[in-house]
Amino acid sequence: MKRFALVLMLFFSVLLNAQEKFTVYFESGKHELTKKQAELLNTWISANKTSKVVAVNGYADEDGTNAFNDSLSQRRVNFVHNIILKNNVKIREDFKTRSFGETHNQSKIKAENRKVDIHYLLEKDLAREEEILGLKPVVLSDDDIVPIEEEDMHFPEDATLEEKIKLSKPGTRIVLKDILFYQNTFAVMPSSKRAIDELLMVLDRNPKMRIEIQGHICCVREDKRNLSLERAKQVRRILEGNMIPGKRIKVKGFGVSHPKYPIPEANEQQAAANRRVEIMILSK
Repeated sequence: MKRFALVLMLFFSVLLNAQEKFTVYFESGKHELTKKQAELLNTWISANKTSKVVAVNGYADEDGTNAFNDSLSQRRVNFVHNIILKNNVKIREDFKTRSFGETHNQSKIKAENRKVDIHYLLEKDLAREEEILGLKPVVLSDDDIVPIEEEDMHFPEDATLEEKIKLSKPGTRIVLKDILFYQNTFAVMPSSKRAIDELLMVLDRNPKMRIEIQGHICCVREDKRNLSLERAKQVRRILEGNMIPGKRIKVKGFGVSHPKYPIPEANEQQAAANRRVEIMILSK
């Protein structure tokens, strides 16, 4: 029993120690760093380009009123946070800044209480990020995923499919512009090969990624033949024929219910935008 308890203590000690901390200090009543402390922060930033910040906490000593110290510690946090942002250090999406004012375990040395702590994870520990932070991963069902239109992601103008995938999160829709079909059929045109090869490459390089292939048609009021779904299924068949497991690919046909432009379209450009195949990222 004692041995089991010791193992547990060691385990939790490892988790706690896996989270790193860096501290900068401030002069009394100031929220900007001295030249020396700024240099120390810049040195830390240079050495931690691949680390990830998980929290920034600010503190003050007991001089002054509680209200003043609360405000001062928050200004200190904001000052350091802005420097971190400008230098593109990775920051956790649910990252938190907290100001404790003087409400913390005060050191007898006042200078040690005027500080900001940066809590972060080293690159080698990022695979265990949720575990180290004691968080339970949120597992969404596919039906819970909120779609994000490609236009709202503001991808770089010349971004490749692979680059878009890297910038995406579950729910992101990406148009596969060059997957084309013969008119009124689900037969894929030979000119689609390059786009399909690119999709195959991305799926092969991201073996945990799951997608939903979404078909859309144009120019009619109703998808009576369910052509949009059949086109999505045909793309899935091609992927499966190239060794992509079917369990990674869902399909859906939207008919004309999600047009980019009103139907009837004003021109062929609008019709082509409505007549499309998209993928939606389900998981990465």
